[in-house]
Amino acid sequence: MSDGALLAQLMAQGQAAGADLATLRALAEEAGSLAAERALARLGLDDPAAARDMSELRELLALWRDARASLWKAALGWIAKVAGTVVLAGLAVKFGVLGRFE
Repeated sequence: MSDGALLAQLMAQGQAAGADLATLRALAEEAGSLAAERALARLGLDDPAAARDMSELRELLALWRDARASLWKAALGWIAKVAGTVVLAGLAVKFGVLGRFE
């Protein structure tokens, strides 16, 4: 059973027992808020600087991803250049181009 279905079932039971639907919704909303606060506290994100810290971490992660992508592009570029150089050197040796300059 999903969380939404479970919450709907509990609210239906509460309403059947005579509780006001608005009261049940407020209770569910307060319980969700309290659970979110507890989860943030467990993660160490319950202080006022947490939003700034998360923003900085996201920025750092984006920079890391950009740097990693640039590194791969540079590495593939160097590999292509080395492969091209090896092919050209092999062709030069095969056709005797190097012997003409002696």
